[in-house]
Amino acid sequence: MKNKITQLLNIQYPIIQGGMVWNSGWKLAAAVSNAGGLGLIGAGSMKPELLEEHIHRTQQATDKPFGVNVPIFSPYATAQIQTIIDAGVRIVFTSAGSPAQFTAQLKSHGITVVHVVSSAYFAMKAQAAGVDAVVAEGFEAGGHNGREETTTLCLIPEVKRVIKVPLIAAGGIATGAAMHAVMALGADGIQMGSRFAASVEASSHINYKNLIVEAKEGSTQLRLKQLAPVRLLKNEFFQSVVQLEESGASPKELMELLGKGRAKKGMFEGNLVDGELEVGQVASLIDEILPVDQIFKNLLEEYEASIQSITQEKYKF
Repeated sequence: MKNKITQLLNIQYPIIQGGMVWNSGWKLAAAVSNAGGLGLIGAGSMKPELLEEHIHRTQQATDKPFGVNVPIFSPYATAQIQTIIDAGVRIVFTSAGSPAQFTAQLKSHGITVVHVVSSAYFAMKAQAAGVDAVVAEGFEAGGHNGREETTTLCLIPEVKRVIKVPLIAAGGIATGAAMHAVMALGADGIQMGSRFAASVEASSHINYKNLIVEAKEGSTQLRLKQLAPVRLLKNEFFQSVVQLEESGASPKELMELLGKGRAKKGMFEGNLVDGELEVGQVASLIDEILPVDQIFKNLLEEYEASIQSITQEKYKF
């Protein structure tokens, strides 16, 4: 499968794993890269020395391309970028901030830069900053999300018509049929988070993975819009957020409730009561925890089946 994304990233399939905090350690990144996609280390929660360890472990576990996802708002971002350069990483995905901050520095070291956006406007800004590709992430996605609340179905064609660099679709993608759909809308590849969060190799806690599998339609909702919009599984902490927001709480009060380490408590330590549990709407379609190899096998088989189904007589008009 050759296209703009596979050629840009030197990978077999245009399938990229989301750089998810507390989920995307070296084991998951290496497994996705070994399966033919692009694995990403999620650096959001990592101090530079821990990131360096995960990079070295990934380099030992795969000889295939992999990258690092760096949230620009992170207090460690500047040090993480230098760690990435020093370690010889060749691909960086940036998110949650202005791509102009690090793109030129990274590209001066021959590093491919991809930036995550939630709107056509920010896609154009990313292209102007010199990124090599853009991830357009729809409202369905897990974790931190865009304020525009544009769904993937609308976002991909909107972005496609205003940029020239390769386009990667994200948000609500966990099946081969969804992959086919966004490619038909103009995407050159996909990025999946939630499906890989419920993998054997994900670094998150088994309690959290099991809750993803148990999720039904309506089990997630976007909250904390006064701070940074984030899609959460509904639990006791979620209900506390709802009650505080509906009482007219200030951003400061919400920050006090959120506190420190709330996401680590939920996703990494497995506290399903008091933890922050981030995941996408597509969790309702995820029925089992699978190894990465099986996820790829299923995804590619479903993708081919979806292509074949469009040629059937019932879809002709």
